Amino acid sequence: MQTILHEQLMYASYFAPRGRNRMYVLGRQISERYLSPLDQLVGVVGAAGAGKSSLIKGMFPGMELTNDDEGVNLRPLPLLKNIDKGFFSCHTYHMDTRFELAFTQLHILADAVNQALSHGKRVIVEHFDLLYPAIKRNADVLIGIGGEVIVARPNIFGPFPKEIVNVSTKTLQYRKMAHTAEDLVASILLKDYGAVLTFGHRDVHHGFVLEYPENIDINFPDVERKVKQIIDEGVNVCYSDEGHIQIGDDSWECTGPRTHVRNTEDIENFRLLNEVKYDDKTETYLIIGLVGPVKENLDGFAGVSYAATL
Repeated sequence: MQTILHEQLMYASYFAPRGRNRMYVLGRQISERYLSPLDQLVGVVGAAGAGKSSLIKGMFPGMELTNDDEGVNLRPLPLLKNIDKGFFSCHTYHMDTRFELAFTQLHILADAVNQALSHGKRVIVEHFDLLYPAIKRNADVLIGIGGEVIVARPNIFGPFPKEIVNVSTKTLQYRKMAHTAEDLVASILLKDYGAVLTFGHRDVHHGFVLEYPENIDINFPDVERKVKQIIDEGVNVCYSDEGHIQIGDDSWECTGPRTHVRNTEDIENFRLLNEVKYDDKTETYLIIGLVGPVKENLDGFAGVSYAATL
């Protein structure tokens, strides 16, 4: 049944959403669509701040991660602890390879995962690309998180973890630029144009979409100029708490505080579409901003997705 369901799947690509709640929802959808009860090894790759832990929590509700974002790190690693006891008390285990390498040699981690798999257990491995050379087998399901969330079911021809990492790393930088630019635009719309603070988020390649319940009469060149001025000033951006970021001296409410550039000058080629788009299906008004290269030069899977629409 597993082969029949997934034998034609090359990869699936989703926008990497902003904020933990939307990432939880996407994780649940991915689990329902692509995960089989027979899948034992789930590999997850992506840089820090990409949302790996949030996606995993959405895919496996209730599972306690060994590297919780709140700073709660389970020691010793449950997988290793169970092996020392001579039995596996859980069905599903989690491991962050990069974190565990600070305490345990790679070949020991690989042996532990292989033993768990041989006993019919499931192991979810973050930074699977680091474990792959030692474990000598690919994941049953391989997930990369960058500017997009890529879901693949590898075969002997790949894709291999490093290939997914290369795409995810390259696209994540634009996702961080877009999130920071989005907050800069929203703050200017609030302060200078009286926009409501309650707005929605949508996704677009290398950019962002602000969704408002009412139309806003704004001067797009003026907003763009003010955002570019902040970008040129090189204002520091940093994580404040799980609901806020710090932009210079200002605190700003944010649903994705870990997914930002460190300084506004890291935002490349910011521009606004010079009109408000109306969505008659949702009866909302959309303001669209873009960063990075023009569409003809999109990277990796983003380029493939865009080309498919031409």
